[in-house]
Amino acid sequence: MSKPVPAPVNPETAPYAAALREGRLLIKVCAACGESHFYPRALCPFCFSDRTEWREASGRGAIYAVSILRAAGAASALAYVTLAEGPRMMTSIVDCDPLALAVDTPVRLVIRPGADGTLAPMFTPMFTSAPAGGGQ
Repeated sequence: MSKPVPAPVNPETAPYAAALREGRLLIKVCAACGESHFYPRALCPFCFSDRTEWREASGRGAIYAVSILRAAGAASALAYVTLAEGPRMMTSIVDCDPLALAVDTPVRLVIRPGADGTLAPMFTPMFTSAPAGGGQ
């Protein structure tokens, strides 16, 4: 099995990587159409303007969809999270019982190293115990 290669940091994504090291998540907002988007990119995916700017996300969101992975004996959760600011991102849900997760579960940002060692935005549920009816 080959070792994962860390994602390169380039001038376009350097502010994003620096913010993650500081414990913050940045998203891009288009100055032309006002839409916010994730993943970071120079052109707005809605209107193709190059007038995008960085904004700090609140770090709060909700699970849009979740999938439980059962590889290597332990369960883990891969999810789409809709950020409070609007963009939706694929991420890992950590520090919880994956079987207690459900759509619309509120989550908050945690930043952890991914499989390749690169810092990545992940999320953890905002509940402290299994939600009523807890399951998927």
